[in-house]
Amino acid sequence: MMAASANMNGGDHTVELIVRGASESAADGGSATSASEEITPLLTQSERPKINIFSVSRSRRKPRGQVIKVSETEISPVSQFILWVWNGSSYSGLICMTLSSITYFIMEVLSDNFTAQSIPLLETAFARCTVTVILSYIWLRRSGLPIFGATHPRNLLVLRALVGYLSLLSFIYCIQRIPFSQAIVLSFTTPIVASIMARIILQETLKIAEIGGLACSFVGMFFIFQQMLTTQGGLLKAEEASNINLRGSQHMYAVLIGLFSSISGGISYCLIKAAAKESDQPVVTVLSFGILASPAAGICTFAFEEFVLPGFYSLSLMIALGILSFLAEVLLARGLQLEKISKVANVQFIEAALSQLWGISTSRVAPSFGRLVGCLLILISVSCTMFLGPQKETE
Repeated sequence: MMAASANMNGGDHTVELIVRGASESAADGGSATSASEEITPLLTQSERPKINIFSVSRSRRKPRGQVIKVSETEISPVSQFILWVWNGSSYSGLICMTLSSITYFIMEVLSDNFTAQSIPLLETAFARCTVTVILSYIWLRRSGLPIFGATHPRNLLVLRALVGYLSLLSFIYCIQRIPFSQAIVLSFTTPIVASIMARIILQETLKIAEIGGLACSFVGMFFIFQQMLTTQGGLLKAEEASNINLRGSQHMYAVLIGLFSSISGGISYCLIKAAAKESDQPVVTVLSFGILASPAAGICTFAFEEFVLPGFYSLSLMIALGILSFLAEVLLARGLQLEKISKVANVQFIEAALSQLWGISTSRVAPSFGRLVGCLLILISVSCTMFLGPQKETE
C-alpha cells in the first residue's frame, strides 16, 4: 500500500512517498474499512472503466513513412518501375507514349527478322485484334473493373472503335497500292492531324514550340525517305509510260485513301483521350476497338482475301506480335489520357528514327547524309519535347 503527502515550506515543495508492507496494511485494516465506508466513490466498481494507462497497448500500426518503406521493399523493382511509369511521375504521359513507340519498333524488328510465311494484311490485323480483345478482357476482369466501362462514355467508345477501324482499313488499302515509303510518310501525318483535331475538338492549346517540334520531326521524315521517294517515283513513271492516265488516277486515289486514314486516325486519338478520361481506364478504349475490329477484320479477310492457314511458327509469331500490339495500344491510350495530344504525338516520330538507326547498324539500310540528318532532327525534336516537360496543371 502506498501513501503520499506533500509539505510546502516557503517556496519549497517536498513530496513524501511511503510504501507499507502487507503486515502493516493488515494492521490498519479496521481504520481502512471505516474510511472506505465514509468515502463514497464517484463510480461504482461496475461503472468504472475497464481501461487504464497500463492496459492500453501500443498501436501495432507503424508510422506512415515506415509502412511505405516496408511496402516498397516488398515490391519488386520491376513492379516499382511499372507503377512509376503508369502513374508515378508527372512525365508518365510522355514516358508511356515513348514506350509505346519503342514497342511498335520492336514489332517491326520482329516482323523483319522472323518472317516465316506470307500472311495477308487483313488476316494479320484479325489475329492482332483477336489477341487484343482477349488480353483486354483478362486485364479488366483481374482488375475488377466493368468490362464495358461506365455508361456515360459508351457513345465515345463506339465512335472510337468505328473511326479507329476505318483508319486501319484505309491504311491497309493504301499500303497495298502505293510504295511503302510513301505509305509510311502518309501514316506519320497522323500526329500532325491529331494535334489539329485536338485544338478543334478538345479545345487544347497549340503552342509555337509544339508546332515547331511537329514540323521539325516531319521534316526529318522527309530527309529519311527522300531518296526512297525519288527512286520509287522514277520507277513508277517508267512503269506508267504505257498507261499513265489510268495508273496515275489509281495512285492518286490510293494517296487520298491514305490521307483519309491519317485524318480518321487523328480523330481517333481525340476520341481515345476523351473516352479514357471519362471511363478513367484506357484499357476500355482498347477493348472497344478490338470488339469491333476483330470480327470486321475476319469478315473482310474471307471476303476480299484468300485465307492462309498459318503454321506453328507463323502462328506463334502472330500471337507474340499481338501481345506486343496490345501493350503498345494500352501505353498509347494511357499517354493520350495523361498528356496533351500535341506533346505525345511528337514523341511518336521516334519510332521512325529508331527504325532507321537499327537498319543502319545492322547493314540492312545503306547510311546516307539525308537519313542521318533526318534521324538527328527527330531526336532533337523529341528531346526538346521531353525537356520542356508535361503540360502544367494551370493550363
